[in-house]
Amino acid sequence: MTTPILIAKNKDISSFLLPKMANRHGLIAGATGTGKTVTLQTLAEGFSKLGVPVFMADVKGDLSGLSQAGGGNPKVEARLQQLALTEFSYTKCPVTFWDVFGTKGHPVRTTVAEMGPLLLARLLNLNEVQGGVLNAVFKIADDKGWLLLDLKDLHAMMQHAAENAAEYQTQYGNISTASVGAVQRGLLELETQGADQLFGEPALNFDDLMQTDAKGHGVVNILASDKLFNSPRIYATLLLWLLSELFEKMPEAGDLDKPKLVFFFDEAHLLFNDAPEALLQKIEQVVRLIRSKGVGIYFVSQNPLDIPDAVLGQLGNRVQHALRAFTPRDQKAVKSAAETFRNNPKLDVATAITELGVGEALVSFLDEKGIPTPVERTFICPPGSRVGSVTDAERSETVKSSNVFGFYEKSLDRESAYEVLKGRAALTAIEANADEGFDWAGMFGGGKNGTNKKPYASRSDGVFEAAAKSAARTIGSELGRQIIRGVLGSILGGRK
Repeated sequence: MTTPILIAKNKDISSFLLPKMANRHGLIAGATGTGKTVTLQTLAEGFSKLGVPVFMADVKGDLSGLSQAGGGNPKVEARLQQLALTEFSYTKCPVTFWDVFGTKGHPVRTTVAEMGPLLLARLLNLNEVQGGVLNAVFKIADDKGWLLLDLKDLHAMMQHAAENAAEYQTQYGNISTASVGAVQRGLLELETQGADQLFGEPALNFDDLMQTDAKGHGVVNILASDKLFNSPRIYATLLLWLLSELFEKMPEAGDLDKPKLVFFFDEAHLLFNDAPEALLQKIEQVVRLIRSKGVGIYFVSQNPLDIPDAVLGQLGNRVQHALRAFTPRDQKAVKSAAETFRNNPKLDVATAITELGVGEALVSFLDEKGIPTPVERTFICPPGSRVGSVTDAERSETVKSSNVFGFYEKSLDRESAYEVLKGRAALTAIEANADEGFDWAGMFGGGKNGTNKKPYASRSDGVFEAAAKSAARTIGSELGRQIIRGVLGSILGGRK
């Protein structure tokens, strides 16, 4: 049996999280400043020691301390003495830093196609009609075999669909200019927020999130989110995409002694704010079924009411820090949180929630039969890693020592929808000039009637390559680059 993880203690009992029940998901809730971050850190550290990889978003930068051994913190020392943790040791966790913007970790990318129209519509805040047009454009690209990798591919496809709406209407439905314009404006807004860096290649390989180190400890994957959090919709959609991809890619695992991966979703209320019904159903489905893939999801939120009941009912492991009952909504949250715990006759839960100090929590974990244990008032055990952030030098050293360093840092831009469509436009321009009697022979070095010199078409470059190169020189530098990239990329076998 896998060793249970000690999470909290009081003078009478110790509260353990059973690894075999860790994929039944959990909730860490409490007001700002009550100790949720340390609880999250203690949980992540416990999973890592068991060989379970962890993924978490670091909104404030505090979780980066997992990469360094603790020590020298008087508050931690005091809590160790209070709880009499004699077997405690200061140790660091193996950590991989990630960052959509590539400044505080390895770049995180996905392709437009992998994100899919449903999540993109959420990201762009589209209505139902606009989302339907986006879905149609994805289908057109799929049917034609045009890859949608980055935002410029989607821009080009939207423009192409609008210009050829009459041709596509019968098979794919109406593609209105207004809806296309709404999508294009949404894409431009994403670009101004820096989200264009999220889309491209190399896309994230999920196997890189499932690593262990030489000691068998699970790697803690930390997504730097302090900048990303300034765009809450992008933050929430990215994490939902990660969950969805894990759900789609991981095989069924059944009941395991410990999870294959534990996923912490901080600021969880952002996932559900203004989410359409279709998206809420997808979230509920993922949470309900992903445990059979061996993945545990832990939502971190200030208020339990932020989590829909359909999701909240699936979170079996609970850590509740203090809530403040200053408003009617706060009072409702206190009552709701108290009622979700298994009753302990020795404890007035509703009163205790408002009295908890920093680092104190009400805890209830699933026992070996999957039944919630009676709620207990406890103190969270401190982590052995550093409580707080790392320095820039320490972060840089961790990034450079990672097994994936150097791979994600080099972006790729292979031929996709943008290049194909620009190549088609360039060929159309060439054909139009030919129809108007353009002097191609003169351009290629021959006379008006082709009598002065040997025709250029007979040279070793070939007709199409020669025409493309000449057009690139004469039509204009920007369009010329697109001809070389698009026409030669397709005719001569693609770019390397």
